Amino acid sequence: MNTKQLLVLLISIWWAVPGQAQSSLSEKIEAMARINAAYGPTLNPNGSTIAFLSTESGLPQIWTVDIEGNGTTQITSFSDPISNVSWSPTDANLLAYQLAPGGGMNAQVFLLNIATGQSSQITAGGKSTNWLGKWKPDGFGFTFASNQENPNGMDNYFYTIDNGSVKKLASNKGIGRIIDVNATGDKFLLNRVVSRGSNDIFLLENNEEVLLTSHKGPGSFFGKFGTGDKIYMGSNLHRDKVAFGQIAYGTIKIMNERADAELVDFIIRNDGIEVYLVWNVAGKNEITRFDLQLRREVGKLNLPVTIVSDGQFSKDDGYFIFTGGSASQPTNIWKYDTKNETYHKLTNSSHEGVALDELVEPELVTFESFDGLQLSGWLYKPKGKSAPYPTVISYHGGPEGQARPSFSYATQALLSQGYAVLAPNVRGSGGFGKNFVNLDNGPLRVNGIRDIEACTQFVIDNNIAPKDKIAVMGGSYGGYMVMAGVSEYPNMFAAAANLFGVVNFKTFFEQTEPWMAAISKVEYGDPDTQSAMLDRLSPINKVDAVITPTIVLHGANDTNVPVVEAEQVVKNLEKRNVPVKYVLFDDEGHGWRKTENKVTSTVEIINWFNQYMMK
Repeated sequence: MNTKQLLVLLISIWWAVPGQAQSSLSEKIEAMARINAAYGPTLNPNGSTIAFLSTESGLPQIWTVDIEGNGTTQITSFSDPISNVSWSPTDANLLAYQLAPGGGMNAQVFLLNIATGQSSQITAGGKSTNWLGKWKPDGFGFTFASNQENPNGMDNYFYTIDNGSVKKLASNKGIGRIIDVNATGDKFLLNRVVSRGSNDIFLLENNEEVLLTSHKGPGSFFGKFGTGDKIYMGSNLHRDKVAFGQIAYGTIKIMNERADAELVDFIIRNDGIEVYLVWNVAGKNEITRFDLQLRREVGKLNLPVTIVSDGQFSKDDGYFIFTGGSASQPTNIWKYDTKNETYHKLTNSSHEGVALDELVEPELVTFESFDGLQLSGWLYKPKGKSAPYPTVISYHGGPEGQARPSFSYATQALLSQGYAVLAPNVRGSGGFGKNFVNLDNGPLRVNGIRDIEACTQFVIDNNIAPKDKIAVMGGSYGGYMVMAGVSEYPNMFAAAANLFGVVNFKTFFEQTEPWMAAISKVEYGDPDTQSAMLDRLSPINKVDAVITPTIVLHGANDTNVPVVEAEQVVKNLEKRNVPVKYVLFDDEGHGWRKTENKVTSTVEIINWFNQYMMK
């Protein structure tokens, strides 16, 4: 027996037996957490090479691969993560990218010359937050958003390549982003967030703004230029779910919609004849082909993955590149040949120590909450085990986020240890229409908290979990749900993991980024006029009821949910001798970017759950 065969045998033996020694436990969990990802493709001007982000080096950096998938090359090797990259449409040597110091929110925008290897920072630095925007088609420059002049708003600017000048395009009270530039480079589409759950699209031309999406109440819109400066739009105006339409005579004329799905993106072919419509169907993606001349669907892509993003056509429309993955497939860069209707995976995100057929695909489940509202979720069951299982209920962030059947190293690591995982979509989740996503606004948040009980009861009633072996975890707003759960239902959970969660709306509004606070008042409540309600909804004011052993994990550089949120919980639980562990990452912001930190977080959480769940 050679060394490789022996290693496979040892791993197989370890996999089959629960409660292994710490070294074996860490080994398998680490292998899951080290599964890499490739995403965010951008084509060079002649379509021969793709730049993308990959975690192969331990944190997201820029890599390239040719259009046939022959060889990948690492382009950057910074000690901080890169969160966006975009190739100049006319210069094969120029890449614009966005880098986040310490993984925090204060990202900066740079211009990289591949030929010389030189990078130049084009944003102000310091504590300013900056987001890379869109190139002009002629490569003359690109847009970016920044709060460098106004901490309360992400204003919009244009950077000119030749002389390095910066011109302001628009001022915003909260979040504003340039989402498209027309073919001649003299018109822009601006997405301006009114509040979470409501935004508007403006046409910018000759220093003037024209509102394209006049509406009252919640509304979601996104747009792109087509040929001849036509403007196409995703819109839920006068309807519950986002549909595909076009601006015509000052109004949005709907061209295609589905009762069972929301439009999440559309990618227009360069010839202007056809558009690929990307739909969210209960969390999975489908892509349909829509003929803009015939004004009807003409086909559907037979996708090899369940989750799709970042689509882009080559200039000749001969192929379509995108990021693709599923619960059992880490994300990779894919190419679809539009003529032969074939797919080619251009990258191969490494998964050393893990056979992909060991990974689990979930099933979609539905159940009712206290008031009859139908909820859904993705249920993962560990392979080779029999129900009931020790079960973790994992809440997504947002709150407008959505649990989807995408790859999660933490979920797959839990499954490898014999846990089942339920990833629910409680009221307030995105992807199910305008009505559903707004069911938890302000004082209605109490109903979202009551959904926690429905999720727990579902796994008990269906013999998925024993009543005494249920844990809860979540990050960001999911962390809020964790702390709301253990404070409202002290005896419900055997263990909890709160990852960078909000626990005190007062300190959140005081210390988060001002532009984040500005758009969060409808979703959570206005601290100036609804402070009493926010106090009632803040888990910190009920934390004395918590008896659940809780692990708290946070990034020291988090300015979205500042670290004071974690410190309040830890201090209280320590004072009352409730089992608590605090894991602080000095080199992370809102979430983990570095592979080593993902490993540490996953091992710590599973060790914590094992301590209180595997007795």
